[in-house]
Amino acid sequence: MSIPREIAEEAASLRKTISYHNYRYHALDETEITDGEFDRLFQRLKSLEADYPELVTDDSPTQRVGAAPLASFSQVQHELPMLSLDNAFSKEDLIDFERRINSRLGSAQTITFTCEPKIDGVAVSLMYEDGKLVRAATRGDGTTGEDITQNVRTIESVPLRLQGDDLPRRLEVRGEIYIARSTFERINQQAQAAGEKIFANPRNAAAGSIRQLDPRLTAKRKLTMFCYSVGLVEGGNMATTQYEILAQLRQWGLRVNPLVRTVEGAEAGYSFYEDILSQRQDLDYEIDGVVFKVNSIDLQQALGMLTRTPRWAIAFKFPAEQALTRLLDVEFQVGRTGAVTPVARLEPVRVGGVTISNATLHNMDEIARLGLKIGDTVLVQRAGDVIPKVVSVDHASRPEDARDIILPATCPACGSEVVLLEGEVIARCSGGLICSAQRKESIRHFASRLAMDIEGLGDKLVEQLVDEGLITSPADLYQLTEAQLVGLERMAPKSANNLLAALDKSKTTTLPRFIYALGIQEVGESTARNLALHFADIHALEQAGPEELQAVPDIGPIVAGKIVAFFHQEDNRKVIESLLATGISWPSIETSVASATLAGEVWVLTGTLTQLTRNEAKARLQALGAKVAGSVSKNTTCVVAGDAAGSKLTKAQELGVKVLSEEELLVMLQSHGQGNS
Repeated sequence: MSIPREIAEEAASLRKTISYHNYRYHALDETEITDGEFDRLFQRLKSLEADYPELVTDDSPTQRVGAAPLASFSQVQHELPMLSLDNAFSKEDLIDFERRINSRLGSAQTITFTCEPKIDGVAVSLMYEDGKLVRAATRGDGTTGEDITQNVRTIESVPLRLQGDDLPRRLEVRGEIYIARSTFERINQQAQAAGEKIFANPRNAAAGSIRQLDPRLTAKRKLTMFCYSVGLVEGGNMATTQYEILAQLRQWGLRVNPLVRTVEGAEAGYSFYEDILSQRQDLDYEIDGVVFKVNSIDLQQALGMLTRTPRWAIAFKFPAEQALTRLLDVEFQVGRTGAVTPVARLEPVRVGGVTISNATLHNMDEIARLGLKIGDTVLVQRAGDVIPKVVSVDHASRPEDARDIILPATCPACGSEVVLLEGEVIARCSGGLICSAQRKESIRHFASRLAMDIEGLGDKLVEQLVDEGLITSPADLYQLTEAQLVGLERMAPKSANNLLAALDKSKTTTLPRFIYALGIQEVGESTARNLALHFADIHALEQAGPEELQAVPDIGPIVAGKIVAFFHQEDNRKVIESLLATGISWPSIETSVASATLAGEVWVLTGTLTQLTRNEAKARLQALGAKVAGSVSKNTTCVVAGDAAGSKLTKAQELGVKVLSEEELLVMLQSHGQGNS
């Protein structure tokens, strides 16, 4: 259907008018028409586009939301890296920054700085081609980010098409996406009313919103953005100062922070910093400092950059925000690795724009250092995304009924003994195989490649099995049936049978792998192998005391104590018996006295091995009693040099240390009975 000329002209005029008023509202914070008049224009354009779909352009104001949900985000390579900034924390740091600039420039001039409030949000890159938004990406690691174009298109303050005629052919704009404080409070109120999870702070809310796979959800969060610089510029002229570049961006329709100023020298910069700090709580957005940039682009280029940071910019961070409140109680939480951590329950208090009711206490040593008791008045600190912490205690105001904080004797999650060994600061639950708090982690570790190597049993499947109540310990894995597995999401009969076959295959293992799979604290592959060679039997290891364990190479009193505590737990021993009852077995091995033909020797592996992996070579050498070190010294017995061996080979030759090729290593292993996988 052909579009009448007057309709096409009206639609084009409406798009231009709506974009102009968006520019006035978002970039200049000014309005020329009422909200009602704007809505009337917008609805008229939507009506025309509905009647004549051919009129729709992808940069039309009506097309901000409408893309289908993504399956995942694709990767984006930044054509120019998005650098990090060095930090300043005092006036002296800022003065030193100016001094370093002059030293590098070989001058003693007063530097003009552009000063910008440091928005506490999510750094993004916007790419415009011929004025049209074609891509948006997260900062990522500075080199590679994620393509978030569909989500950024929902942000009303980000123009889909820039204003003006003097635009570069390609322009990369960088800035910070955030959620206003007032919007954040509204979102959390709505979530709380709906019984949903609330966000901890505006930055987390912005980061979670911008990475929604469904752009319609992002649109509901009402994100906004301040632009602070440009990256790649092709086919156009940019201003010669940072401040004028920001003015250009504002002129083209991009939103720039209205508090940006230029100052002469570090002293004036510090005055600006103090002024912004005094306004911090009155702003409708979170800031965590002030960014100072050398204003002259020529000077920026002369100063250059370090590996990841420019020499011409610095972030002067605000001091951590603090507040006084009362410690109501202390609860102990069990982490996925069994660490038992005290958590302070506080009388709710506002710190840095966020209500704090919990804070970490780290460990019992920290509680002792603070001299903390339940009922005390405490100073709580929050700095950025760091978990709130108790900084100090007002002992003078301690109430008479203040109570001591006592480490529980048993795990709050499973009732197993809590162990705090001498010389350690972290208490741990000893019920590694049966503790509900550690369940997913212990099963994931049990199934991992270097442990029981159960192919197809990944993290997500472990979570499903635990969440569905199908397994409570590693032993339950071997009781799973096809009927149970096919009832899980995305588990077809073929996948179920493949997993069952992998479980059956894993029953034939080695004693070192089995010991490692138990997940005993501080018992890695090397220690597990030493234990297997020394005891040759799992039940002999179960019954070993601290002195006998310390006779094993590389096992001291702390590791011995953790092994004893693990096997002392009756429920752990029951799980081991259940595992053995499923048919798990291994070939018998000789004790260390008979098989440790390389005992006392120190070997080093360097370069690329082509017939063995580094882990396989290390395991076979350790099985013969050798210690495999990471560096060459006069105590090194032998160095195995693979392809492209570097400084370790050179040092071995300088010290006269014996060097073997990979082929010679394989011959040696074969002669010692270690030739097969």
